[in-house]
Parts: sequence; structure tokens; C-alpha cells
Amino acid sequence: MPNKILLSADIESLIDTTLKEDIQTGDITTRNIISPGQVCESELIAKEDLVLSGIEIFKTLFRKLDLQTQFLFEPFKDGDRVPKGSSLLKFQCDSIKALEGERSGLNILQWLSGIATLTRKFVDKASPVKVLDTRKTTPGLRVFEKYAVACGGGTNHRFGLYDAVMIKDNHIKSAGSIFRAVEKVREGLGLKSKIEVETQNLDEVNEALENHAHIIMLDNMSIEMIHESIKLINGQAKVEISGCVTLDRLDELSKTGADFVSVGALTHSAPSVDISMNIISA
Repeated sequence: MPNKILLSADIESLIDTTLKEDIQTGDITTRNIISPGQVCESELIAKEDLVLSGIEIFKTLFRKLDLQTQFLFEPFKDGDRVPKGSSLLKFQCDSIKALEGERSGLNILQWLSGIATLTRKFVDKASPVKVLDTRKTTPGLRVFEKYAVACGGGTNHRFGLYDAVMIKDNHIKSAGSIFRAVEKVREGLGLKSKIEVETQNLDEVNEALENHAHIIMLDNMSIEMIHESIKLINGQAKVEISGCVTLDRLDELSKTGADFVSVGALTHSAPSVDISMNIISA
């Protein structure tokens, strides 16, 4: 079960936005076919193996549409592996509201479960190395995408520029050197500040070590340079591998002795999973 990083205000905002976008003044097709007050029972079906994320948001969305919504069968929770063909949820609500909320609810569930599913593939293959997400997220939706990463067993890296120090290449260029960049951070935040430094070659790794970086990121390095860097670091700092981290490369990367791999693709390239919603009685 992932850490609870979603606030009710975030969830309400997402639901309000997606319902307003899709429904506007009402579903003109459904409202001319279905009589007011009609009730139906619906079922969610997993059309592929997946890791679930967003089921509570889906339920909250339907409660918002119809306060009388009843959830009749709830075999899975966020973070669970769900086999293809499984019934994810059965619920009863107003028929018009069921059809008005179908696409919005499924969009959220398929999107977040897609991220969780891809993350789980990376986590399973990377073990014992921890899989980190990045800030390469959909604008305005980071908290949800990082929640989905956690559902898939991944570890959330920093949420923004405000909660962790990461000295990257442009910081180093602006400061003049790793030494000056680290020095300035410690002047501003104190000597005990946890600092991560991005490096691209052995000279930068050595400079990061000399300046007592807590985490050294090896960015876009060849496998040979990664091994040399980790030998040089020799346990003096945590090691994060970043750049071109793919499922195909995880076998070799997981054997390097690194502590972390960071993967932007978890949030910027995860495909939505296939989930259907079917009315089973009306």
C-alpha cells in the first residue's frame, strides 16, 4: 500500500475539473434515452494484467455524481496486482450518472494504473536497486502521478525544487564548479544539508566526493564508466544512475552496486491500461 500523499482537496479538484470538461451542461445523448430515476448496476473489468491505482478516486467521483451510489463488490485496493479478466468493482447508482461519469472515471483509473503497472515492471526487474521517479510529470498532476508510482512499488524522489537539493549541470556551470555550487548551498542552508550532485564523468565524480556529496548521480554514463565511478565512490556516498534507464538495461544496471535508478519514463511515457465499465443490470 503506498504512502498517503493525496489530499482530499487535490482529489476534489481533479474530479471537478474532469467532470466539468466532459459533462458541461449534461450528456445530451444519455438524458434523451434514459429516464430520470432509473438505476443500474455496473462492473469494472481488467482487460489486461495490471497494478491498480486510483480506485478510491474513481469511487469518490461516482459518490460526487450520485450520493446514493453503493459499492457492492470491492476485491482490490490500490497497489494490488490484478489479473486479466478480473472484476475490479461492482457498484449501483443512477443510470444517467453512471454514463455521465464513465469516461471521466475510466480516464483517471486507466492513467494512474498505467503508471503503477509500468513502475512495477521496473521495480521487479531492478531489485535490489530502488526505482525513483522524477519531476518529468504532467503539469498540475504531479501529486497523482507520484502517488501512482508509489502504488507500483517505486520510490518518490523530490516533489519539487523546494524539498531537496540537487545540483545539476546548469547549476555547476553557473557557479563555476561543483566545489563552488556545494559551498554556496551550505552557506545558504547549513553544513548538514543533504546534497545530491549530478555528474557526467570521473573527474566530476571525484570532485563530488571531495566535497562530501551525500548522493552522486551518474548521468548518461556508459556501463563501463558506471562501474569505474562506483569503484571510485566505494561506499562514501549513495549512488543514483540516471539517463537512458530502460527495462532492457536493468539487468546490467542492477548488478553495478548502485543504490537507485531514476526513471522519467514512469510518468512521461507510461501507457494507459485497458479497463472497461459494463452495465450488467438496468
